[in-house]
Amino acid sequence: MLEPKAMLAYCKSELDALVDCLRQAVEIESPSQNKAAIDRMANFFAQEFSKRGAKVQILTHPTAGSALVAEFWEGTRGTKPVLLLGHLDTVWEIGTLAEMPFQVRKGRAYGPGIYDMKSGIVCGLWAVQALTALKMTPPGPVRFFLNADEEVSSIAFREELLAEARRARAVLVLEPAAAQGALKTSRKGVGEFQITVRGRSAHAGINPSAGVNAISELARQILRIEKLARPKRGLTVNVDVIQGGTRVNVIPELAAARVDVRVPTALDREKIEKQMRALAPIHAEAKLEIIGGVNRPPMERKMAIALFRQARELGLQMGMDLKEAGTGGGSDGNFTAALGIPTLDGLGGTGDGAHARHEHVILRELPQRAALLAALMATI
Repeated sequence: MLEPKAMLAYCKSELDALVDCLRQAVEIESPSQNKAAIDRMANFFAQEFSKRGAKVQILTHPTAGSALVAEFWEGTRGTKPVLLLGHLDTVWEIGTLAEMPFQVRKGRAYGPGIYDMKSGIVCGLWAVQALTALKMTPPGPVRFFLNADEEVSSIAFREELLAEARRARAVLVLEPAAAQGALKTSRKGVGEFQITVRGRSAHAGINPSAGVNAISELARQILRIEKLARPKRGLTVNVDVIQGGTRVNVIPELAAARVDVRVPTALDREKIEKQMRALAPIHAEAKLEIIGGVNRPPMERKMAIALFRQARELGLQMGMDLKEAGTGGGSDGNFTAALGIPTLDGLGGTGDGAHARHEHVILRELPQRAALLAALMATI
C-alpha cells in the first residue's frame, strides 16, 4: 500500500545524510568539456548507486566524459521501466569551487552545480532508498540515465539517450524546479542558425561603389529575421553574435551572425526552419550561406500533463501544493517528449541561480522532492 506520508517522514529523517552526499557531489567539479572531471563524477555516482543495490553501467566515450546507467528492481520485468534523466556536467570550470565553495547559510546550500542539477540526482538516490527502506516495490524497473554533456547540446550519448527513452513507459527529469517549486510541463525547442554574407571588398575612400558591403547586407537581413519572431505565441528569434569587417577603410567582404531560436511547438519548428533557409540576398551581388536549425525539439505540455496531475495528487497527500510552469530553456526531456514518451520535468531541487554565482538549493525542501520522486516511481 502506498504511504506518501511515510515516504516523506523517512526522507526528512535522512536529510543530514542526503546533504552530505550532495556536498561530496558538488565538491567534484564537472565542467562539460573536461573528460577527466566528468569521469570522476560518473565514478562517484556509480558507487552511490551500487551501494543502494543498482545494476550499474558506465558508458565511456573517446573524447567526452562518461555517462551512467543504473537500474533498480531489475527482476520486475512485467512492464517497461520508468526512466529518470539527469546530467553529470555543469557550466562551471575547474577552480570555481575555490571561489564558490559548498556552504550552508540560512537553510540554503550553495555551490557550483548544486541546483543545476546535482541536487536532483541526489534526490533520486534517496527516493530509491526510501522505497527500499519502506519495502515498497515499484510495478516495474526504475532506470537512471545520467548524461555527460547536457549543457553543451547532449551530443556524445544522444543515441543512447534516445534508446533509453524508447524503452521507457514514462520519463521523470531531475532538472531543478521552476520558481516556487513548480514542475515543468513544457519547454521550448532550442535552435541556432549561422548566417554568413559574402560580398566584395573595395577601398572605402577611392572606390567604395566597386564593393559589396557584407555588413550592410547582414544588417538588412537582421531586420528581416527579427520580423519572424512571434513573441506573443512564445516563438522568439534573437541575433546574439555578429562579426564582420577587417579595417575601417575597407568595404567588408565578409560578415556573419548567429541567431538563437526558441519554438513552443513542433509546427513552429518546421515553419521557422523553412523561413530561415528561404532568406535571399537583398543586394543582387551578395551571397548568403545559412546553416543550423532547431537541435533540441520542444517538449509540449500534452506530453506532461497526465504525469503532472498524478504528481500533484501525490504531492497533496504530503502537504505539497504543486504548480506547473513552462520554460524557454531546454533539457534532455525535450528529446524524450518528442519521441511521444510521457515526460515530466523539474523534479529536482528547489532554489535559484542556475548558471549564476548565487546558485543554491533550499535544504528543507529536498526531502519533499525525494519523497515525491519515490511516490511517482511507486505508482506510474
